[in-house]
Amino acid sequence: MFETLTNYDIIGISLALLMLILGSIIDVWKREIHDYYWIVFGSTGFLLVFISSDITSNLWTMGFALIIAPFVILVWRIGMFGGADAFALIALAVIAPMATFTDSPISPFTTLSNAAVLFTIPFFINIIRNGVSKIKGEDIFDGFEETDFKKIIAILIGYKAKNPKFAFSIEKTENGKKKFDLIMHHAENQEYCITPNTWITPGIPYLLLITGGFIIQLAYGDIILGRLLGL
Repeated sequence: MFETLTNYDIIGISLALLMLILGSIIDVWKREIHDYYWIVFGSTGFLLVFISSDITSNLWTMGFALIIAPFVILVWRIGMFGGADAFALIALAVIAPMATFTDSPISPFTTLSNAAVLFTIPFFINIIRNGVSKIKGEDIFDGFEETDFKKIIAILIGYKAKNPKFAFSIEKTENGKKKFDLIMHHAENQEYCITPNTWITPGIPYLLLITGGFIIQLAYGDIILGRLLGL
């Protein structure tokens, strides 16, 4: 597969990795990335097409990869992830469309679907964190009047934080009793929780998962599609 990579492919993949890794660092540090960041990288990726040996074919590949654009914009507007995540995936489709080092089948949605698989990792981290708290004898549900089902969901998506940072509260008070607030909150409109000793769900920089999803796409392909096809 490496033998078939052109200079255009190598430059595009290198630029995409630079964009995602640097963007992830900024996202972890500031939790905000200006739109101009993606515009600059995306524009550079588009201009790269015109130094390739097969401009028409590469433009068609880019156009096909960009079918992800309306989907991620919709997901962003719903609030499932931030605008930076949507713009990152769109810029990625321009810079390194359908890029992989393997012969495995991929789609315009491969990076996103791989990121969705990686999104399960925080659930296991939350379970371990809550388990350790219980082993230490902490009453993590002190003051709560909730069903076992909601407690299980809370254990999966969050934990009780002493000093929350870059996290969203998942508890509320009704009639003097603590309750879990498990409805989906808008990723960009919801304010971070700063109340001590509060049940929270971590504000995970999804861009980290997108970066991981792209690296998996390069090295392996599509996790879900590969399993469905028995690869």
